[in-house]
Amino acid sequence: MKKGVLIFLILFVFLSVNAQQKPVAVKDTVKTEVVEVITSYNPEIADANKIKKSPIITLLDKNKKKKLAYNIFSAPVASTFIPKSGVVKGVDVGVRERLYNNYIAAGFGNYTSPYAEIYIHNYARFESEFGASVKYAASLDNIPDIQLDSNFSNFIASLFYKREERYFDWKISLNTEVNAHNYYGLKKNTFDLNTINGIEENQKYNYFNATGEIDFIDAYINKSILSLSYFTDDYSSKEFLFNLNTDLDLPLKYISRSLNNLQIKTGIEYLGGSFAIDYANQNQLNYSIFTLNINPEYKDIFVGFSLKLGAKLFASFDTENNSNNLLVYPDIKLQKSIIEEKLNIYAGASGNLNTNTYRNFTKDNPFISPTQFITQTSEKYNIFLGLNGVINNAISFNILGSFNEEEDKALFILNNSKSNGINNTINGLAIKGYEYGNSFSVIYDDVSTTSILAELEYDLTKRITFSANFQFDNFSLKTQREAWNLPQIQSSLSAKYKNAKWYATSNIFYIGERKDVLYSSVFPSNLNNTQNLDAFIDVNLSGGYQFSNKFSAFLKLSNILNTNYERYVNFNVQGFQVLGGIAYKFDL
Repeated sequence: MKKGVLIFLILFVFLSVNAQQKPVAVKDTVKTEVVEVITSYNPEIADANKIKKSPIITLLDKNKKKKLAYNIFSAPVASTFIPKSGVVKGVDVGVRERLYNNYIAAGFGNYTSPYAEIYIHNYARFESEFGASVKYAASLDNIPDIQLDSNFSNFIASLFYKREERYFDWKISLNTEVNAHNYYGLKKNTFDLNTINGIEENQKYNYFNATGEIDFIDAYINKSILSLSYFTDDYSSKEFLFNLNTDLDLPLKYISRSLNNLQIKTGIEYLGGSFAIDYANQNQLNYSIFTLNINPEYKDIFVGFSLKLGAKLFASFDTENNSNNLLVYPDIKLQKSIIEEKLNIYAGASGNLNTNTYRNFTKDNPFISPTQFITQTSEKYNIFLGLNGVINNAISFNILGSFNEEEDKALFILNNSKSNGINNTINGLAIKGYEYGNSFSVIYDDVSTTSILAELEYDLTKRITFSANFQFDNFSLKTQREAWNLPQIQSSLSAKYKNAKWYATSNIFYIGERKDVLYSSVFPSNLNNTQNLDAFIDVNLSGGYQFSNKFSAFLKLSNILNTNYERYVNFNVQGFQVLGGIAYKFDL
């Protein structure tokens, strides 16, 4: 025990001696200063230094603001809205009409006239839609006091499919049409009964069409349409038409940011066809025309004028007639507002190369013979000047004067009969159903036309509107004696009425006097004189009653005055006609 205490004391003394030794001193470089705090510091906004210079921010070109430029070519539209002062009142907008995608209609009229129509339209999944339509109209009874059958029928069917993609929309459609007519326009008191019984006056036109359309979104190519058509008749006539039209939208901002886009319309067209024989002899008629066109167009506003500058360039190749042409036409229009939103003046010059087709001729005149020479019509220029505007916010009008010159304008002219009234054959060959002076041919001539057109529309109330137009044409021809079957005066008057249940439309047409040819004897013979077709007035009324949103009835009255006028020489029209039926609308 004592030994342990002694060891502990020795260690304690040793540690105490080492702790008392002083370390080596290090010189301190930090000076000692006294900081006297008088008050605390509270900074204010005024003590901050202001930036004297604004920063410059450089934006990318695609982020810079672009100058907005727009161009409007439109006529003022009459408005029935008149603001009134007073207390705030509720606006009666009426009951919104329910719209359906599909409908079916059927009717029947005098002259044994069945009518049927159906339309189906539906939206499928993935932003696509499809539709189909079928329409049939016929008149199976003959016109009184007509020696041949005068019945007719029309059948139209269409089918389409449309789809919306990310960068474009596309659509495919198929169309067909079958029209049956008769060459019933025999000259009265000319043919005996045996000859009439030997005439085969039937004619049928068949049309097939396939169309593909693609519409690009935000691209240089705006739209492109491809169309293939095939047309035939009962006399072995054939016609094929190919069209490819593409619209381009090219920006000009690389030249100047103030310029609008340049629009360019392009087209490729081929027309080919044949007729079994011509009218004069038994030779086959063939035609083949290939056409290229380009139409650049620029729209802008300059010194208060809405301006359209353009040109149409055509390259035409007629292989059957060894005729090739390169043609240029103007396409210019200017419009200026004289009284803001009240009165506009416009003027311009244009031209075009129009391709005539056998099908288009039959649409204008179904009694044309299948023996035609087909060529193109060149509208060398069309200079026009007009005024349009509104009066009292209820009346809108348009007055237009124009002068145009056309080369090879198509005119319908009566064919000469190959029968003297008692024969059905000539030189041992049977006379065809259209060779009795009961059909028409197309002749071409250079025609200059001076026209005046006036249009007027009056909104009497929200439910009643009136419209009228009047057109006067003065023709000057190079070789022909008259502008065959073209009236100098045309006019129409229409009125519309609609409320929640009833609707009605009235149309009155006036066609002035026209002229056609007279022959000295049977074919072949020269033109002897002219004959006049009297002017006529045709009054029509249509309307209906809506029992519900889905079910309605309709009634159509045609030629109410029962006028026995001639649309073409010896081709009288039906008298008073009545057609009534029902319609049903629905959704799938």
